[in-house]
Amino acid sequence: MKKHCFWEHLGPRLPRYYVQIMTVIVLCACMVTPAFAVDDMWTVANRIIVDVYNKIAGVSTVLAGLMSAVAVVGAKISNNQHKVDQSWDWLKRIWIAWVVINGIGAFLAYVRPLFDGLNTIQ
Repeated sequence: MKKHCFWEHLGPRLPRYYVQIMTVIVLCACMVTPAFAVDDMWTVANRIIVDVYNKIAGVSTVLAGLMSAVAVVGAKISNNQHKVDQSWDWLKRIWIAWVVINGIGAFLAYVRPLFDGLNTIQ
């Protein structure tokens, strides 16, 4: 029995495979659309952080105002001192949560960029 060699079997079809592979490579190269960014990713990320912070600050402020009104009305119309104390405690918690949420957002959006470039040695 004659032993078949891999290259003898592949040899006659090799030019056709080469042309097919090169055609796919050229088509892929032609279909790639270059993307030129106007800003670098850090500028875009900073803009996104500030935008998200502004949206969160707006929503949290509206919700804090609404929940504060509910807590104050609950404290004023209640005839039980325990419920009045609970309403004032909830009012404190609402405003502490508002300060924490907006404080973290303000730090990320406005204070952190002030420290950019300070971690380099020159």
